[in-house]
Amino acid sequence: MGKNSEKKRKQDEGETAAERADKYLLYEQSVQDVEAEIDFIDETYRKIRGRRAQKFCEDFCATMNTSREWVRRRTSNVAYCVDMDPEPLNWGKARNQALLTKRQQTRIHPLNSDVRKVKMEPVDIIAAMNFSSWFFTQRKLMKSYFRRAYNRLNDDGIFFLDAYGGYEAFQEGQEKTKHKSFTYVWDQEEIKHKGFTYIWDQEKYNPITGELLCHIHFKFKDGSKMEKAFTCDFRLWTLPEIVEMLEEAGFKPVVYWDMSDNDYENQFEPSDEGAADASWLVYIVAVK
Repeated sequence: MGKNSEKKRKQDEGETAAERADKYLLYEQSVQDVEAEIDFIDETYRKIRGRRAQKFCEDFCATMNTSREWVRRRTSNVAYCVDMDPEPLNWGKARNQALLTKRQQTRIHPLNSDVRKVKMEPVDIIAAMNFSSWFFTQRKLMKSYFRRAYNRLNDDGIFFLDAYGGYEAFQEGQEKTKHKSFTYVWDQEEIKHKGFTYIWDQEKYNPITGELLCHIHFKFKDGSKMEKAFTCDFRLWTLPEIVEMLEEAGFKPVVYWDMSDNDYENQFEPSDEGAADASWLVYIVAVK
């Protein structure tokens, strides 16, 4: 029985939307915007280095969604996808790698490994997005990762990260975002998924250590809920701390602040001054 037949069987048997839902697919829909992310990475590298990057590495890649977008952009693009957890990596192989053409599939390379120990050829770009490096909660571990990233880059390589903050970032509580219905492809068949609510839950923050325990929940129109689909046990690093550690690892980091006037468009530009907003999101571009 195929995946789609299995989904329909479960629906006919009266299972809830939460029981039928795929948490990785929901994550991609609610957390990631790989097209905009690759737009920023690709153009920023070109502006700084005067050429197009080709070799890209997605650290903490999970389902390889960003790498798939990179490979799709140009026939010369190659992507390496590194993650210690085999479950999302295998999910990504089954879906995201399968969505590529046969030629594109030869240019994407999943690596089930620690980002600090992975063995691969030097690349033009390393990206560690969605605050994934914050799982390193100790300064010595984060610096070890940054130094390793520095050594994995070509001589003109660039390391891309993101960060969030603002006074709301230190508060415990939930933030809810509604998402409309969407259509996705699985096993070469289009499937319509009804809308859902994404819930970012900052359960506990320790101001002494900076440790932050967060969860992602999903709630559905039939009232069912997928509790703790993902758990993030990391440290809420501040921008000065991140920048200082990158500098100590050998990088020349620059913060790209969102200069847009509304919540619907992003215009990230290099800046050494930001607004003391309730919440903000930035890119950090660390040049080797």
